[in-house]
Amino acid sequence: MDNLSTFIADLSSWLWGWPLLILLFGTHIFLTIRLGFIQRYIGRAIRLSVTQDRHAHGDVSQFSALATALAATIGTGNIVGVATAIALGGPGAVLWVWMTGILGIATKYAEGLLAVKYRAMRKDGSIAGGPMYYLQYGLKNKRLGRISGILFAAFAALAAFGIGSSTQSNSIKDAVFTTFHLAPEIHIFGLLVETKILIGLLLAVIAGLVIIGGIKSIARVSQSIVPFMACFYVAGCLFILITGYDALPDTIKLIFNEAFSFKAAGGGAAGVTIMLAARYGVARGLFSNESGLGSAAIVAAATRTRNPVRQALVSSSGTFWDTVIICALTGLVIINTGAWKSELAGFSLTQLAFSGIPFGEMILGLSLLMFAFTTIIGWSYYAEKSIEYLFGRKSVLPYKIAYLVMVFAGAVFSLDLIWNFADITNGLMAIPNLIALVLLSGVVAAETKKYLKNIDKPSEDEIISH
Repeated sequence: MDNLSTFIADLSSWLWGWPLLILLFGTHIFLTIRLGFIQRYIGRAIRLSVTQDRHAHGDVSQFSALATALAATIGTGNIVGVATAIALGGPGAVLWVWMTGILGIATKYAEGLLAVKYRAMRKDGSIAGGPMYYLQYGLKNKRLGRISGILFAAFAALAAFGIGSSTQSNSIKDAVFTTFHLAPEIHIFGLLVETKILIGLLLAVIAGLVIIGGIKSIARVSQSIVPFMACFYVAGCLFILITGYDALPDTIKLIFNEAFSFKAAGGGAAGVTIMLAARYGVARGLFSNESGLGSAAIVAAATRTRNPVRQALVSSSGTFWDTVIICALTGLVIINTGAWKSELAGFSLTQLAFSGIPFGEMILGLSLLMFAFTTIIGWSYYAEKSIEYLFGRKSVLPYKIAYLVMVFAGAVFSLDLIWNFADITNGLMAIPNLIALVLLSGVVAAETKKYLKNIDKPSEDEIISH
């Protein structure tokens, strides 16, 4: 196990070197410029996300799709991921996480637009779409497009075992132990059973009851939980920052200085350079908001929407809420409270930052429980559509069983092994998607120009059947 952990850690470090960082961040910047800084429409995007579009085709409403996407993205990356980035990359990693969110809005916009433009209607009336479809049908080289679509779907199915299931259940297990101070073993019917095994079983059963109903069941649960859980966590962060407002100017200054400093940072981040700050900040930013990963495009394709631009704007607002707001608040809290100077990492680091307020431990624990659980159910849909694309509908049920097994197994894996595995699968999944976004940027720009001024008019090619 030690050898495997070392190999996966080395592979993760190699994959997330300068080439992938440049490809990811470069795509964010390129699309931001190519689309005329589409981020300026974030206000309209938020308004559209809560506006009913009754005269359109699709499986779920725009708000339900956004809630499902947020359920998948607002997870351990917002709490554990940001804390891990700070522990490994220093305070400067917070700025890189935030910048990944700001610029990533344009990338998430492009993904949502292409997902709707190239989505397909099944014989049973359901809709399928996502990067595998705009790779296959959007690229001029159809052979290359088909191969790229297969690679993306395969990487997405593998990534779901990391980012979607095992990392989330692992974090839930840690949160339950630290929040409720459970014993390692408990007696049940006269048998001594490890507590983490029970946690894993309970998570797998509850998640199974939700995901068995498909996208409508997942969306219904997501839109009930996501708004509450986000407000609950944000309120806790704001309370901590308000009580320590006098230190905020120095905190912000420290974050900016360390983001571009080649000198060693103090405390627990000694020896950190700009490369580490950027590497962990961008990697954890992607893990959290998934802009460039292509995952959220899968549920965007199922949306009832009049034209691609409407859903593209709604999709882009997910990155705003996830990273520009929630991840930024987590980072500010950890730095502002001085918790980053400790030798802690992951959930324990964020927990230390919350320990200074009444019921802080409980607020953080419950937030992580909700965040991680909704990520499990949201990512199950991404995985389902990826497997369906590869092997057809008959393969979905066996995969769902395997997915739930990973939910259970994640409760007993080591944190470093799981996070590094998630980084690897994320990187492999992002590469074909980012290349497609660059090659199809002209399509995105043309569709944006076509519909943006008349955004409420019906689209003539709302669904393309293949």
